[in-house]
Amino acid sequence: MRHRRAGRKLGRTSAHREALLRNLASSLFLHEKIITTEAKAKELRRVAERMVTLAKRGGLHARRLAATVVQDPRALKKLFDSLGARFQERPGGYTRITKLDYRPGDGAPMVAIELIGAEPPRQAKPAAGRKAARAAKEEAGRQAAGAGGSTAP
Repeated sequence: MRHRRAGRKLGRTSAHREALLRNLASSLFLHEKIITTEAKAKELRRVAERMVTLAKRGGLHARRLAATVVQDPRALKKLFDSLGARFQERPGGYTRITKLDYRPGDGAPMVAIELIGAEPPRQAKPAAGRKAARAAKEEAGRQAAGAGGSTAP
């Protein structure tokens, strides 16, 4: 039984697993979105959220603590310079995991893990169907009548 055993082994030794999560975290901070397996992403989320919390705190001590995990200097700089400021007002939940398809080779469930705010803002989709087309046509007719300056009762 796995009572009180947190974390996944991911089929690796502890040193290999630690190196894997460090590299995934560095890639996530550099690219802000990566595609990996579901199990790796769920483990990465734990590491990444701690690093963003350290970046929000700022300061030399927090930077040195984060540098023990994020060993890429470019990723560490981006983490503390831009990402820490982006999430300053957010109390937690800095990552989003989106399920994708299964990997063709072994059928592993693939996901995209991204930092919140990395995607462009969503635009409202135009409503589809006859009612929406009729409403848009009526709106265009109202605007054209208003532009002509006529005030018919």
